[in-house]
Amino acid sequence: MGTQDKASNKAQDIKGKVKETAGKASGNKKLERKGKSDQVKSEVKDVGEQVKDASSKVKDAVTK
Repeated sequence: MGTQDKASNKAQDIKGKVKETAGKASGNKKLERKGKSDQVKSEVKDVGEQVKDASSKVKDAVTK
């Protein structure tokens, strides 16, 4: 996984946590859900990147 991808995913995760916390503090359920959604999106992207990395390693191992 590229450093830029990691940073982007981490930023989205942090942004989601901030939104979730702000939503809880203000009683804004929509903002809270949006924050949780951002965090899940970040996790899904991380898993996708890990799958790409693993498949690349398998491909490299097979072609050697």
